[in-house]
Amino acid sequence: MLHPLTRPVSSPEEAYLQQVDRLVGSHVLHGSESLCKLLRYLAAHAMQEPGARLKEYQIATEVFGRPADFDPQSDSMIRVQAGRLRAKLSEYYASEGANDPIMVELPKGSYHLEFHPRSQETSATHPAAVLVAAASRPSGGVSRNWKLATFVLAILLAAALVVLAIWATHQPAPAKAMAGIPPAPTEFQTFWKPFLAASREPWVIFSNAAFVGRPESGMRYQGPADTDVPILDHYTGVGEVLAVHELDKVFRALQHQIHVKRGSLFSLDDARNNDLIFLGSPSENLTLGEIPTTHEFVFRRLKDGPRRGDLGIVNVHGRPGEEKIFVASPFGSPLTEDYAVVAFMPGLDPARSVMIFAGTTTFGTQGAVEYVCHRDSLKQLLPHLPVTPGGDLKPFEALLRVHIAHGVPVTSDLVAVRP
Repeated sequence: MLHPLTRPVSSPEEAYLQQVDRLVGSHVLHGSESLCKLLRYLAAHAMQEPGARLKEYQIATEVFGRPADFDPQSDSMIRVQAGRLRAKLSEYYASEGANDPIMVELPKGSYHLEFHPRSQETSATHPAAVLVAAASRPSGGVSRNWKLATFVLAILLAAALVVLAIWATHQPAPAKAMAGIPPAPTEFQTFWKPFLAASREPWVIFSNAAFVGRPESGMRYQGPADTDVPILDHYTGVGEVLAVHELDKVFRALQHQIHVKRGSLFSLDDARNNDLIFLGSPSENLTLGEIPTTHEFVFRRLKDGPRRGDLGIVNVHGRPGEEKIFVASPFGSPLTEDYAVVAFMPGLDPARSVMIFAGTTTFGTQGAVEYVCHRDSLKQLLPHLPVTPGGDLKPFEALLRVHIAHGVPVTSDLVAVRP
């Protein structure tokens, strides 16, 4: 295991570390904990062991906590994560990092991070240098120098305006949009189309379970016997919080906004009048029990067996070879696996749409949202969904297996889809 990064003495390494910190703190990587962790690890390896080759197995076990029997041939998690990081780096340098002095690259087919200082304009061609040179030439007097400097400045400004106009005219649409919001990928437009047509923004309803107890001494879900105990209804899981952030990024890219509301304040009138996106399982997002919900993959507390009392997802109409019940890692052991449902259906008003993202844990919910908010995984999902020739998404339910490491969903796999 590599030692954590320390502040190096040499100035190039110092600059490289500062650039990595800038990337981690950027809007592009904000909320992508697994990618930030991978970036720092690759940067440490590149500086501490230059030239040493990194293998997928090493990254999987040391960064993402995968077990010793991890098989890179059958599990593409590291390749997927590296591809996501590579795309994020490109996105960053095409937007907020366009003027950064150092570029960080992850070449395709490699896990060796590279640092490239940008080439700077020479001082001789810089406008200020031209003015200084003009003003310092021998001349008949100070006024002549000022006139010359003013004349050169006017020429430079005119030339700059001409070049800027030509550049703007010939830029492709995505480059022009960098000053604002770049156009959303086609996959996002197809998947989220039902939530883009209405004049009102869709409502995101996040789970807001009722707790009893105190934060400093311990809390638990409200039970049947807790009739006279003060209720705390202002807590939610970290997965739901990060999921809202992911949805906000996608809808901003789609030139739309979302309205966020906690589940305990949600009403049936809200359900009738709005397009809805639910975050969290029915065990926490209790409002899901009051509206039409899933019927292929149903959340249920197990009543018997070794996992009695655990929340599972029942495969109601299981097909040959499919499991009947899906549950997360056992309580008391490290959470490395969860299952989540992604479902799309009509609302109480058939003219409205409902999307559900629900894991048996908060991290499963986060993994489900990230799955449809990242272009690569959404491209894998769309061919399995019922979409009309006109590009309209039809109701479906999908089941995902979410892999988790150190409280971070790292990858999600499609298990089954029901139209």
